[in-house]
Amino acid sequence: MSNEIYEEAVALDKEFNFFVTLESPKSGIPIAIKDSICTKGIQSSAGSAILKGYVPPFDATVISRLKNKGYSVLGKTAMDEFGFGTLCTNTSRVPKNPIDPARACGGSSGGSAGYIAASKHAKFALAQSTGGSISCPASFCGVVGFTPTYGRVSRYGLIDYSNSLDKIGVIAKSVKDASEAMSIIAGSDENDETCQGKTFKNPEALSRALKVGIPKEWLDQKIDPDVRKVFDSAVEKMKSLGWTVEEVSIPSTKYSLAAYYVIAMAEASTNLAKYCGLRYGATLPLKGEFTEYFSKVRGKFFGEEAKRRILLGTYVRMAGYRDKYYYQAQRVRQMLIADFKKIFKDYDIIAAPTMPVIAPKLEDAEKMSPLDMYAMDVLTGPPNLAGLPQLSLPCGKSQGMPVGLHLIADHDKDELLIQAGEKYGL
Repeated sequence: MSNEIYEEAVALDKEFNFFVTLESPKSGIPIAIKDSICTKGIQSSAGSAILKGYVPPFDATVISRLKNKGYSVLGKTAMDEFGFGTLCTNTSRVPKNPIDPARACGGSSGGSAGYIAASKHAKFALAQSTGGSISCPASFCGVVGFTPTYGRVSRYGLIDYSNSLDKIGVIAKSVKDASEAMSIIAGSDENDETCQGKTFKNPEALSRALKVGIPKEWLDQKIDPDVRKVFDSAVEKMKSLGWTVEEVSIPSTKYSLAAYYVIAMAEASTNLAKYCGLRYGATLPLKGEFTEYFSKVRGKFFGEEAKRRILLGTYVRMAGYRDKYYYQAQRVRQMLIADFKKIFKDYDIIAAPTMPVIAPKLEDAEKMSPLDMYAMDVLTGPPNLAGLPQLSLPCGKSQGMPVGLHLIADHDKDELLIQAGEKYGL
């Protein structure tokens, strides 16, 4: 089976550009890994030219755990540079959506989602989310995306985008496959102080009716009418299961996307400061002053979106602007968490469309401004900012393309999401 999976991956990669690197495992069950997760002996570049040639001397904790269960690394999947993107187009190797190769896979875990959607053999792939990078491509490619509670899965060995937002999760063929993967990768890790230590057990079937809240502010966003129709049908299906579905309010929604990007960019600018051409990754001949050398390396090897986020993140961290932007964004984050906690006192889960649109065509993506791209995270940004677990499920189609249903639960209610997803999918 290993050879069969590898040969299939090679063929799919030639057609759709899913992988950055491909390996032919000698043993074990081959699994695809997002390029931002370190793999011993295999290049891990986080989709960036500045880390081209970086081969980690160690495995991320999630990789070690998978290997201990008989899995092996098939390859590293394409992604937006350091996770900076919504369509997986901020990279030199843009993956194509297997449902319609003229369209985007979604980002930043586009390669993982596209591969799982196209493969006949692979059950799941590892991915990573900061502001929706698991849910978005899962929705666009018609597969399952599971983003755990922040701290449920160790981030040791993850090439950081934003430390307080990053989460390693799963893109899978089914909710059951996502659950199986989570049971392997979740749990405490002495190498990651933010890892809570709570393991994940495959839950039993849901035995009660759920109470579902739909944030009215989210549906007031610019959601494509056809996507809204598919979501309304999903709501009717939830009601047919005996679930109570009611409208709720999250007042801080109008501030959450701006707060998310302020925090994410501030942390990204700090994390990317270490890529300067001295310790690892791309380099240039050492000439002139160090400051000039650093600027040349970073100017040459960082992509345009990475440079934009470094500049914006540095700006909001500067003395005189920190209070106005960064600290204010942190206050909004706490307001948002409080709003979610208030809802979860009375409701089991929150439901919404995963994305406001279907997968855009690649030619249209080229014309989108950075602000247009950022605005696409309007529905996935809030739960990620709050560190909540999320599950994106295929719930229908618009123009022949998948539409995702996004289910969100309170912190550490990851198992409840799996139960809800399996029940909805029956």
